[in-house]
Amino acid sequence: MKTTFATIFMIYIGGPHPPKCAFREVSMPPTWPKLLKSVTVTALCALAVATIPQAASAEDTSALAVSHKSPFSCGKTFSANNWTPNHNPGGSIDWQDHNGDDVNGETVRATAAGTAYFKDAGGVSYGKWVEIRHSDGSRTRYAHLSSMVRGAGGSMSVGQGTVIGTVGSTGGSKAPHLHYEQRTSGGAMDTSPTVDGVTVYLGQKRPVSSTNGCGGGGNPTNPYTPEKACGSGYAVIDSAALAGGRTYLLYNAGNGNNCVVTMKSTSLGTPSGVSAFLEPQGESRAADSGNYGYYAGPVRSNAAKQCVRWGGSVGSSAYTSPFEHCG
Repeated sequence: MKTTFATIFMIYIGGPHPPKCAFREVSMPPTWPKLLKSVTVTALCALAVATIPQAASAEDTSALAVSHKSPFSCGKTFSANNWTPNHNPGGSIDWQDHNGDDVNGETVRATAAGTAYFKDAGGVSYGKWVEIRHSDGSRTRYAHLSSMVRGAGGSMSVGQGTVIGTVGSTGGSKAPHLHYEQRTSGGAMDTSPTVDGVTVYLGQKRPVSSTNGCGGGGNPTNPYTPEKACGSGYAVIDSAALAGGRTYLLYNAGNGNNCVVTMKSTSLGTPSGVSAFLEPQGESRAADSGNYGYYAGPVRSNAAKQCVRWGGSVGSSAYTSPFEHCG
């Protein structure tokens, strides 16, 4: 009489499915009880499955718990292009013109709150770029910026909607656009990112209208932007948070002028104390202060190749910079 036992070998098929056990019968001594054979085979199969490394998911997005809005100002609509193949990295969004609205020079805002880190890769790769690390460990990246509100190596805390820079074409970009990524805490790409409730799947191009900073629930937002207050050609290069608002420093590369404006975020439309000032090093300070409904300024001065001190206040909350941005 001949008895058999099962030798286990594994069949593994790539993808998300677990490996499977298969059996091959070979001769064994007749003294092994059938029950032992059954238990042993089952246990060995389970052990083998458990010890084979599982294929890592190409996109682990389980850590993405933060809700993101568009990286543009309230009411702005631009095309989110999740193009493929050969987009590096795959799943990143190129924000592009939409219906004649030019994305170049647009204000870029944080899509969610966190800590922003400012970097500059020079004439390759991302060029000027920002990474924001969010409360759940996930991160977003904003690349090819023409300007940033902090210099490379700087950092700042941001809320959803905080201005971090302007759209450009620095680094390896071939045309003005905003390169945008959503990543997990482990660094994996979300290849189908969602912004303002719109999921842009790999290979799709979809228009997205921004609600970033639009308010709601009875909390109005300032209808003015720093760029609108200072005028054409100005881009934000720095800012500082205040209780009840934010003060901004802008620069016009065309004429070498700086501009400072302080925007309110509370008591909008109701006159209250707000101020802005600008002081090129070695010159007298120019300032604007009063009871305003939306902002103080603009305060402009030619300061090409000069350090400037700047700042402002909303109520009793004030900011004064050191002499910086020296050319």
